[in-house]
Amino acid sequence: MALLTVSSVWDSHLGAALKPLGLTTRKYGLLAHIRATPDISFSELARRSQITVQTAHTAVHALVDDGMVADGTAIPGAPSHLRMTDKGAKALADADARLAELDAGLSAQAPAFAAALKGMHEEPVGGQ
Repeated sequence: MALLTVSSVWDSHLGAALKPLGLTTRKYGLLAHIRATPDISFSELARRSQITVQTAHTAVHALVDDGMVADGTAIPGAPSHLRMTDKGAKALADADARLAELDAGLSAQAPAFAAALKGMHEEPVGGQ
């Protein structure tokens, strides 16, 4: 339960930090993969992100529409060559900075959070 609680808190803060940049957790992850592997295909991107190819297509097309990714596919049906644009690189750099701040802030709160979770775990069920 403690890990689920921490995960939920982290995800909520992460989503709030990424939203002003026009990113979601998924889009952030996809951009990071595209930065790490320029010309990555949709199939490889989907495998690395543990999502379906269709989901990768949908998310990447949104990133293309936002000007963060360029799809160098010359012919429909041909392998894609995905690359991050300057706008995508800036958004990813800004996201990385926000995540570093978020991580530092949550890490500083970790001892108090752990103590609170421990106290919840030690309370008897049903007030017994």
